[in-house]
Amino acid sequence: MKKLFRLSVITTAIVNLYMPLSAHALDLYVDTKTKQIFAEPGPGRIHMGTYEKSAASAKTEAPAKQATSANAEVSELAPASDAQRAEAGHKPAGDRLVRIREKAEKEQMKNQVSVLEERVKEVEKIHGNFDDRGLHWSTKDGNFSVSMNGRIQPASQYNFVNDPNPAFGANTANELNSGMNIRRARLGIEGTFYKIWDYKFEYDFSRGNGSVGSGITDAFVRLNHTDALSYKLGSFKEPFSLEEAASNRYLTFIERHMSVNSFVDNPNTYKTGIGANYAVKQWQTGLAFQTEPIGSWSSASTSVNANGNQNRNNGSGDSGWQGIGRISGRPWMIDDTKFLHVGVSAGHTEVNTQYRADGTMVGEGQIGGGGGMSFFAFPGTNVDRTNILNTGNLSTGALGDPNRRQVSSYDRYGAESWFVYGPFSAQGEYLRTNINGVGYDGEHLTGYYGFVSYFLTGESKAYHVRNGAANRIKPNRPFQWNGTGWGAWEIAAGYDYIDMNSGVIKGGSADMLRFGFNWYPHSNVKFQANVVHMLDINTAGTPTGNGNGYSGGAGARTNGWNNGDFSAFLTQWTIDF
Repeated sequence: MKKLFRLSVITTAIVNLYMPLSAHALDLYVDTKTKQIFAEPGPGRIHMGTYEKSAASAKTEAPAKQATSANAEVSELAPASDAQRAEAGHKPAGDRLVRIREKAEKEQMKNQVSVLEERVKEVEKIHGNFDDRGLHWSTKDGNFSVSMNGRIQPASQYNFVNDPNPAFGANTANELNSGMNIRRARLGIEGTFYKIWDYKFEYDFSRGNGSVGSGITDAFVRLNHTDALSYKLGSFKEPFSLEEAASNRYLTFIERHMSVNSFVDNPNTYKTGIGANYAVKQWQTGLAFQTEPIGSWSSASTSVNANGNQNRNNGSGDSGWQGIGRISGRPWMIDDTKFLHVGVSAGHTEVNTQYRADGTMVGEGQIGGGGGMSFFAFPGTNVDRTNILNTGNLSTGALGDPNRRQVSSYDRYGAESWFVYGPFSAQGEYLRTNINGVGYDGEHLTGYYGFVSYFLTGESKAYHVRNGAANRIKPNRPFQWNGTGWGAWEIAAGYDYIDMNSGVIKGGSADMLRFGFNWYPHSNVKFQANVVHMLDINTAGTPTGNGNGYSGGAGARTNGWNNGDFSAFLTQWTIDF
């Protein structure tokens, strides 16, 4: 019928082009085998009928337009005589025209539907959604995606015991402050391109404890060689420590433990370099070659200088570099709610101490310094994180001074374990940092922690396979105002110890108890309340600023906390997407 309709239109157009306008009728014949339309009778041809041309159409339409408009031609043709059609044994021409027209309309509608379907497919190539991992857009073929993520962590600290050593005065500047702040405020994007590449960029508007500025955390591109093996280039976390590998959104306590903060986080765990990672369900390994960051943003995030937030090379010379790695896994595993995780970490870091032409150290005796580095610790607080333990600058004295000490490198080692059995979990780590350089002979700093936690509502700690660390908690029954769900509730208690006294290094030692209560109303919202209580603070013999390359105020603060008492109540909300 489609071919029949097309041929009839063509024939009609040709006839109209060459017939004089005074002609009023046209006989049409159809071949019963080929279904072709003819204007003359012949063998095997059946007379379709006699049609006359509409006078109105002849006046208003040009022949060329008639030849290109099938619907117009069909509408302008009318049967000259239904009686003649009946005599020839055919149905009235009007019925046939109706059928032809209906078929044409159906074909036209079908074409329009096809066009709409193609347009819908084009629109569906990019789609977006929102879940507990953030806001996502991606192409339907999976080649490209982009996600927005962010977090905000309002925090408070109330010190209900705040007594440094009375020998330094009852109301000294050594006391820590109670108050509130924004612990973290981050915004970032991440995604994929061509399926095998992914990227992440994140900016923290609160880095530097609100006093120096803000800074970049992650900024890298990763090539996924396989589902398990990947390579990374840019700024990213060191592959070291179980607690450091976990995002601060998923920590059991508000702050990381003292040794993790002192040996990993405070030296700026986000360094620039290249790395490789291999991760399958039961074990993971990460290796990296990185350098400390240089530039204005690094001054807000590097804390390993003598006494300030300034990159150690003082804007000139070579920065330090390191090789570092971690391997971890779950040798015993029933499922994701019952497993034993173990792991080890190790790293070597070179430290570049700058000296002037006269042999003195760049920045010696100045806040911020220009060479060497220090390690310090604070008592698990989240608003006032002033250090109460401090090694002082590990590089002191001019070149040629027989009493000179210069840190040239340090080596770090860590061992970790994590046991999860349903709602119960236990976690612990041991960390050690060996100091190498002129004037040092086996000095080392150590620390360890351990804690247990229990979900009163039956949830289990979640596991992040690629990181080999804690992951997001999803409540069994998210909070609802009507009382049908109250979220997840967790309690925790732990012990934390650090010792930075070794050989010629006198940085002090401390230990404390932690108690935690966590409420997860939803997977993207967490409320934490902690109580920290210092059991012992030993800073006897720590430097007081005399010839140690850092200000006397910092040394006096450390020494002033000897045998002091401190306890605090901390709260923090985490809202992330």
